[in-house]
Amino acid sequence: MSILSIHPEDKPGRAELIREPEAIAERLAQIGVRFERWSADRDLGPEASQDDILGAYKAQVTRLQEAHGFQSADVISIAANNPQKAELRAKFLNEHTHSEFEVRFFVEGRGLFYLHPDDHVYGVLCERGDLLSVPAHVKHWFDLGAEPELKCIRLFTTPEGWVAEYTGSDIAEGFPRLEAFLKDYA
Repeated sequence: MSILSIHPEDKPGRAELIREPEAIAERLAQIGVRFERWSADRDLGPEASQDDILGAYKAQVTRLQEAHGFQSADVISIAANNPQKAELRAKFLNEHTHSEFEVRFFVEGRGLFYLHPDDHVYGVLCERGDLLSVPAHVKHWFDLGAEPELKCIRLFTTPEGWVAEYTGSDIAEGFPRLEAFLKDYA
C-alpha cells in the first residue's frame, strides 16, 4: 500500500497521512511531483538483469522517454543478500538534489522517498506499480531499507544518469527510516 506522510520540516514526529492513490497524486501534484499507479505485472525473477527488466517494460519506458525527453534509463536492483546493501543505503540517505527531472517506476519491492520542496517534508512509501517523479532541484532522499528488496526503473533527462548534489543538511536524520515508517504508519 502506498502512503504519503506530510510533516512540518521542524516536527518530523507530526504527520498528516494520505493512503488513497488518487489523493496522494493530487497532493503531490501541488508540489510539482507526479505520482501514478501503473501495472507492474511482469514476473522477473531474482536473477533478472537490467536488460531483462528494461525489456519487460520497454513500451512504458519508451512512452516516458518520448513524452519527457529522457535520454537514459537504468535499473536499481538490490536484494537483501547484496553484500554492499549498507553502502548503497547510505548513498541515498543524505539530502540531495539533481540538476534534472527524474522518474522512478517500482517494478518490484518498495522504498521510501522523502521530498523537501518547501517548509514541509513529504514521505512517499512507494511499492510495486508506483511511478514517482522528482522535479529538478527538489531536495530529497531515499531509503531502500536495511533488508532491501527492490527493482526500480530510473529515467533521466541527461545521458549521465544519476548525479547527486548533496545539500550538506542533516535533516534526513530526524525522519523515520523505512522500518520505523512501516511500523508507525503502515
